[in-house]
Amino acid sequence: MSAPPTRLKSIREEQVLEIAWPDGTEARIPFRYLRGRCPCASCVNEFTGKRMVDVLDIPEGILIDAAELTGNYALKIKWNDRHDTGLYTWEHLRELCDRNEWGG
Repeated sequence: MSAPPTRLKSIREEQVLEIAWPDGTEARIPFRYLRGRCPCASCVNEFTGKRMVDVLDIPEGILIDAAELTGNYALKIKWNDRHDTGLYTWEHLRELCDRNEWGG
């Protein structure tokens, strides 16, 4: 289980989520990438694990409308495309940060 981030900050003007981790690792994940990596059952087939929604399916202007902590294990994000079913666990967010597929 990953430790919770020490900082989460949504920066709408830059369309990024800033994340800092207890080990000093920091990342700025673009909203479009984050939305395209939503782990919910609508975005990833829960039986096959196949991704049904990908980054390229997401409009470039996607924004976070709201975000709230879910317990001490995840971030629930409400997107401006009305999608709000994904729980971004600390493990999932850390994996996204470590992969850095967006090149940031």
